[in-house]
Amino acid sequence: MFIHRKELIQPVSVGKPDARFGVFLLEQFGGATGELTAALQYWVQSFHVEDAGIRDMLQDIAIEEFSHLEMVGKLIAQHTSKLDQTDVYDAPLFKLKGGGPHFLDSQGSCWTASYIQEGGNVVRDLRANISAEAGARQTYEALINACDDEGTKKTLVHLLTREITHANMFMKALDSIGKLDDPFFGNIQPDDTVKLVFNLSQGEDARGPWNEEPNFKYISDPQPAGGMPAAPINPDDEKTSKIKKKARA
Repeated sequence: MFIHRKELIQPVSVGKPDARFGVFLLEQFGGATGELTAALQYWVQSFHVEDAGIRDMLQDIAIEEFSHLEMVGKLIAQHTSKLDQTDVYDAPLFKLKGGGPHFLDSQGSCWTASYIQEGGNVVRDLRANISAEAGARQTYEALINACDDEGTKKTLVHLLTREITHANMFMKALDSIGKLDDPFFGNIQPDDTVKLVFNLSQGEDARGPWNEEPNFKYISDPQPAGGMPAAPINPDDEKTSKIKKKARA
């Protein structure tokens, strides 16, 4: 059951409408790192999570993301509220579609479900969610740096802050099941190459905890171990060897 309360979760107040900045804001309404993507991603993930606590967390964050979508939508609506201003007509997306939010990104591309990352495994999903929150935080930082309206910036700083909170929650959830820093998940055991690290960008080689003992075995001069591949067999291909024999004859 869903119930919508008409009050915003946080205030939204634009002092100086700027439709061109409203175009930028579309990135967080209908873009890959936007609030709709996050809300649907976390909500759908919750359906397959057996752990009641993690499932509840995902649902709580998903609903908060819908609240953030509403906030971004209100920001866009306020930035495009004065349609008689020249600035509005300098923003072609709103000139064509009208004011207010649309499920487009800042380049005019339609939102797509391919933005959503979910795979039926709680470890995989939580790790994807940390990445999603990082992407959204980066977008909000870019928006803040491009903004000169204090009311808008205050809202955007709050939204950026919540991305950090959510990432921390996902990290704690992973830690609670022992998977925060364990790269293995799933039910199929890896083969005996799991600790091998190959030096395949040779030159001024750098070493670090990502290729040092005891977690890794560093192969400084890796050699191919697969042998030559078998020649392809393609009955529909041109028989060039026969053509060459006829030409020589």
